[in-house]
Amino acid sequence: MDTFLRNLKAGLIGSGIQASLTPAMHMREGASQGLGYEYQLIDLNELQVSVDQLPKLLAESEARGLAGVNITHPCKQAVIPFLDELSDDARSLGAVNTVVFKQGKRIGHNTDWWGFAQSFKRGLPGADLRSAVQLGAGGAGVATAYAILSLGLQKLMVIDREMERAEQLAEKMTALFPQAQVVTCAQAEEAMEDTCGLIHATPTGMENYPGLPLPAHLLQPAHWVAEIVYFPLETELLKEASRIGCRVLNGGGMAVFQAVGAFRLFTGREPDEQRMLDHFKTLTS
Repeated sequence: MDTFLRNLKAGLIGSGIQASLTPAMHMREGASQGLGYEYQLIDLNELQVSVDQLPKLLAESEARGLAGVNITHPCKQAVIPFLDELSDDARSLGAVNTVVFKQGKRIGHNTDWWGFAQSFKRGLPGADLRSAVQLGAGGAGVATAYAILSLGLQKLMVIDREMERAEQLAEKMTALFPQAQVVTCAQAEEAMEDTCGLIHATPTGMENYPGLPLPAHLLQPAHWVAEIVYFPLETELLKEASRIGCRVLNGGGMAVFQAVGAFRLFTGREPDEQRMLDHFKTLTS
């Protein structure tokens, strides 16, 4: 094994990330493959700095010899101006969650969309893809929209508190998936009457943002419901959806598979997907 893999280091840049399970997933898989793998948290809150410090944090990460960094809220779009190259999917999405430091260059990737797509295929096989409502048009919402349209969704209805952001997402996805219909909606009531499924891509349901992202009475037993929040694994939305008989998908699969993709990029090794899923289950049980 070369020196690089014996002393591999990576990190995560974002705000309020102390509870993240990403370091544990990376380091456990690294240990299972015999790698010396250290994964660091670079928390803007703990450092008491803003997104404006991203250039400095990236430079420091490179100087410390990190193979790369994962990027999370609120940096997924803000990081792009400080990168040298973007993968095709990161360029299409306009959001980056993985930066690889290679031969003096910073290369941005997006494994979020692939993570959601893999999780959806495994967790909701045969789901009706004629239509879906998506709540949230931020960095995570861009990834889930790209993923579900890649899987063949025919109509996506996007709702966001910032209508301009929803419109920008709809415009971007329409250009990428001209065969699909992507529209914005001001209110959830009408959209939920005409949908097969619901994708939730906002922080609502996380421990710091408790509650439901939409009125419970809008859910119908025929709906499938896909969540991105994984802390807690069973959000209020999923509890309510399960109670009335909806097929549900928690955010755990997306969390694992985005890590699978990032591990591959950082190490050049093929991760064991099932082993990482099993480890995640032990972390969240």
